[in-house]
Amino acid sequence: MAIDGEYVPSPASWVRDQVEAYEGSGGRQGTTLRDTELPVVIVTNRGAKTGAVRKTPLMRVEHDGSYLAVGSKGGAPQNPVWVYNLRANPDVELQDGQDKWSMTARELTGEERGLWWERAVAAFPPYAEYQKKTTRLIPVFVLEKTQ
Repeated sequence: MAIDGEYVPSPASWVRDQVEAYEGSGGRQGTTLRDTELPVVIVTNRGAKTGAVRKTPLMRVEHDGSYLAVGSKGGAPQNPVWVYNLRANPDVELQDGQDKWSMTARELTGEERGLWWERAVAAFPPYAEYQKKTTRLIPVFVLEKTQ
């Protein structure tokens, strides 16, 4: 199930540029975080307030066909906006390179969150520092393929 509707690009130029490069190349370019070699995926979702289509590059953390979305925002005191979008509208589309899937986001708690958090930090070690910088518990979502 594609996320249809009006796409409203991010106000952040680097996000807009990365999404454009990623999608415009069919997932062949723009697949790493800025100046790193670390892979990203594009998550398309619907805005909680506007219902508009939103697209966000997120670190690629995958395990057995499920993906993780970590609401770190670099350890800022507030969650990224997309966290509220996923809570309100959990149906998403995920693009990993040239592949796309319809998925459902589910926020994790307890032991399951702990297990996925370890995977997140293994894939992107700065997550551990981001958690130390903030008093909020960084939200963690697993994205699972829709049947």
